[in-house]
Amino acid sequence: MELQTAAGAAEQYIPPRARSARITRVVVYLVLGGIAALYFVPFLWSLSTSFKTLPDTAYFSLLPHHWVTSAYHDVLSKYSFATYFKNSAFLAAVITLSNVFLAGLGGYAFARLRFPGREVLFLFVLGTLMIPDQLRLVPVFVTLTNWHLVSTFKGYIFIKLIEATNLFLMRQYFLTIPKDFEEAAKLDGAGYFKTFWKVMLPLAGPAIAAVTILEFQGIWNDFFWPSIILGFGNPHVYTIQLGITQFIFQYGTLWPQLMAASVLAILPIAVIFVIFQRYFIAGVVASGVKG
Repeated sequence: MELQTAAGAAEQYIPPRARSARITRVVVYLVLGGIAALYFVPFLWSLSTSFKTLPDTAYFSLLPHHWVTSAYHDVLSKYSFATYFKNSAFLAAVITLSNVFLAGLGGYAFARLRFPGREVLFLFVLGTLMIPDQLRLVPVFVTLTNWHLVSTFKGYIFIKLIEATNLFLMRQYFLTIPKDFEEAAKLDGAGYFKTFWKVMLPLAGPAIAAVTILEFQGIWNDFFWPSIILGFGNPHVYTIQLGITQFIFQYGTLWPQLMAASVLAILPIAVIFVIFQRYFIAGVVASGVKG
């Protein structure tokens, strides 16, 4: 009884932090808060400008003198940004799904299967990360032109079906999963694909979240390949980034509409990151544990 009382008293006693440690903690939080505010000001100014009238944008004020929503109405109806959003959402969703499946399948093969030339082939996959997109621009464009895939969604989806970065992340995460799950699946008579689909892929939730965020953000914000493949000739296939660029070319001084389009372009990425943030961090950290 006395031992339990002493143990309880020892657990309840927690030595206070040193005063210097508390001061250091406060200073660090103040510095980080100031840096965060510094980076947040441009977004706050963009959000504020989107609710201003055009004459009101001539004055630098953080809050609008007259709050209006006409800029958002113009962006979604008058300037065809609703079509651009649909195009970007369609491409981002399709390419993200294809990357999750194909990168997961390839990552599982590189992590678990034994076949001749596996390590060499994986090095070739990693080697593609060292080749910039600008270097393979001409062969890719010529190939898509010969296949009549320029100015079509199919051409853009074709070159983005799977990213080497996503394959690497999935492979690294699969290496952290114990082999006991696979052995149990084999005892139940499951083959390689069934083991991957029923056992390994559901266990890779954090890695899937990381790939989903990275790929969706990359496709949504991509400008280089859409400008090459989708071009500036057919507005019906413009993505949101092409639409904003074309809007700047034609109406560069319509700041409320431009800021409204920019805010709407940011929202899907922000929402996805907030939803999957915890899984995203866990997936990226776990993917770097074992190599």
